Amino acid sequence: MDSVIRRLTLIIAVIGTLYHLYLVIHPYTPLADFHVSLLDLTQIQRAAHVFLVALLGYLLSFVRIKPRSIIGGMPLAVMTVVFMIEFLRLDISTSMKMFAVIIWALTMLPILIPALQKPSNIAGALLSFLPFVYLVVNYETLIYRSVMPEPWDMIMSFSEILLILGVIFRLSGPIMPTIVMIFLLYNLYGNHVPGLFSTPGFDLDMMLGKMYCETEAGIFGSITGVSLKYLIYFTTLGAVVTRMNFGQIIANIALLFVGRSPASPGRSCSIMAVLMGMFSGSGAADTQFVATLTKPLFEKVGYDKLVAAGVIATVGSIAYITPPVMGSISFIMVELLSIPYSSIIVMAIGPMLLYLLGIVTYNELYVKKQILPQLEISTNIDFSYFLRYCYVFIPIIFIIIMIYRGFSINITVTAATFLFILFAYADPSIRPPFGNLIKALEEGIIGLLPIASAVIAANMIMSMMVISGLASKFSIILMNISGSSILLATLLTGVFSLILGMGVPPIATYVLTSALTAPTIQKLAIINGIPEEAALLATHMFLFYFAVLAEVTPPVALSAYAASSVMGTDPIKTGVFAARVALPKYFIGLTFILSMSGTAILILPVLQSMHGFEAFFFIAVRFLFSIMAVIFLNVAVVGYFV
Repeated sequence: MDSVIRRLTLIIAVIGTLYHLYLVIHPYTPLADFHVSLLDLTQIQRAAHVFLVALLGYLLSFVRIKPRSIIGGMPLAVMTVVFMIEFLRLDISTSMKMFAVIIWALTMLPILIPALQKPSNIAGALLSFLPFVYLVVNYETLIYRSVMPEPWDMIMSFSEILLILGVIFRLSGPIMPTIVMIFLLYNLYGNHVPGLFSTPGFDLDMMLGKMYCETEAGIFGSITGVSLKYLIYFTTLGAVVTRMNFGQIIANIALLFVGRSPASPGRSCSIMAVLMGMFSGSGAADTQFVATLTKPLFEKVGYDKLVAAGVIATVGSIAYITPPVMGSISFIMVELLSIPYSSIIVMAIGPMLLYLLGIVTYNELYVKKQILPQLEISTNIDFSYFLRYCYVFIPIIFIIIMIYRGFSINITVTAATFLFILFAYADPSIRPPFGNLIKALEEGIIGLLPIASAVIAANMIMSMMVISGLASKFSIILMNISGSSILLATLLTGVFSLILGMGVPPIATYVLTSALTAPTIQKLAIINGIPEEAALLATHMFLFYFAVLAEVTPPVALSAYAASSVMGTDPIKTGVFAARVALPKYFIGLTFILSMSGTAILILPVLQSMHGFEAFFFIAVRFLFSIMAVIFLNVAVVGYFV
C-alpha cells in the first residue's frame, strides 16, 4: 500500500509542477484559443492550486510524515468542535449535517487519536476533490452567493476550511491552524468581547460564503494567488538547481575564494549561503545544505560546535533577503503594495550586505580571539574550475535583466529553470540521469507545500481581520500604548513579530504584522518627517526583516533546528548562539523606520525623495556609520579585547 501511494504521490506531484509551468506558456499556445477555465481563469487556477496543496499534503503525510503528538493539537481540535457545532445549527438538511460531522472526524479526530492519522490521510486526499470539483462546476454563479450562500456552498466551504487546517497541522504543526481558528471564532463571538475589541458578531453562513465563494478574499484570495503566481516557480527553480548537480559546483566555487585561513569555514558558508540564496529563497533548506558541506571544515579548524552551528543558522536565513530570488514575503509585498519586484530587490541589497557583514565580522573576530589553526584541505579546485563552470550564474544574470526590463516574474523564473536544465544536460561532466529531472519536478511542488499551506492560512486570517475590522482596532491600541512614540511602537512591533514568529512561518508573521501594525508605524513615521511613500516602503521592509529574524531567534528557530540536526548540537542552544552571531542584525531593521536617514539603508526611499549627489551622499554617510556600528557591536559581542 505504501509503495503504491508513494508512486501516486510522485506522479501527481510531477503533474502538478508541470501544470504550473504550463500556465506560464499557455497564453502563447494554440490551446489558449479554446478558453479552458482550468487554464484561463484566475479563480479556477487558484482553486486548482489549493486542491493540489491539499491533495499532495495528505498523500505526503501518509508516506513520509510521522503522526504528531496530541498535546499541541488539543486546542485546535476543541475549537473545531465549536466551529462544527455552530455549523450544525444552520438551517440545512440532516444529511448535510451528518456529512459535516464525517468531515470533522476525518480531518480533526486524528489529532486526538494519532493512530488514526495515517489512514485518515487517504480519506483527506479523496475528500479534497469535492470542494474543487464543486467550485469548477459552479464558479460562474458562486461569486453572486458570497453573502447569502446556498446549503451546498456552505458544506463545501466548511469542508475546504477543515481540509486546509488538517493539512497545515500535518505539515507544520498545530500553531498556524489554531491561530486561524482563533480569528474565525473571534468573528463569530466577537459580540461577547468587551471594550474596543468588541464586534457585532457575524453569522456563520455569511463567513462561509466569504471564505469559499469570493475570488479576492477567503481561501482563494490574492495572497493565495502569490503562491500560484510566484512561489511555485522559485521552489521548482531551487529543486532543479539541486537535482541538476549545480549545488556542489556552487559550493566548490565558494571554497575557491576563501583560501586556507582559520576563518575560511565561516567565510565559505557565508558565500555558499549568499550564492544558494540567489536561487532558492528558503532559509531552512539553505541552512541544511550549507551545514552538510561545511561541517568537516569547521571541525578541522576547531570551531566550538555551538558557534559553528550558530554561524550556519544565521547565514542560512540570509536567503530570504538575498536578491534576486528572495523569500515568499517579498512577493506578498508586491501584491499588497502594488510595487514592482525590482523595487524590493533594490531595497533588500543594503540590509543583506549589512547582515552579511555582521556574520563575516563575527567570524573573523572569533577566529582571531580563539587563535585557531590554518585550514588544511586537499583540493584540486583552482581558478580554471571557476572559468569552467561560471555559466552557472548566467540564469541569475538573466533573471536580473528580465525583471529590470519589466518581464513577469513567473515567465522569467520559468525560463531560468529551463536554462539550468539545458546547461545540465549539455555539460557531459555533470549530466544527471533523467530520474533527477523527475525528482526535481516532484520536489518543486512538494517543497512548496508547507509554505503554500501557510500562505492559504494567512489569506484566511487576513479575510477575517477585514470582516471584523480588527486591524484598525489593533492600530488604535498600539498608538495608545506607544504614546505616539515611533521608537516604542517599532520596539513593541519587533518583539511582537519575533514572538509570533516562534509559532508560524515568516510569511504568516509578515501578513499578520502588516495588517495589525503597519498603519500605525507608517503614520508615526510620517509624523516624524518621513515622506509618505518612503514611510510605506520602510514600514513594510521593517516588518519583512523582523519576520525573517524569527527564523534564527530562540526558542523556536527553524534555521537553528536545521543547523543543529546536521551539526549534532542542541537546537535551543544553537538558537541562542544564532541570535548572538551578528547581533547587530536586530538593530539594522529598527533603523529603517526611525528617521529619514535610516531609510537610506533601503536606498529606494531616498532616491524617490532626493536626487543626484545629495541622494548619493545621504546614502553613503548612512552606510558608513552603519558599517562602523556593525563592527563595533560585534567586537563587544565576541569580547575581542577582553
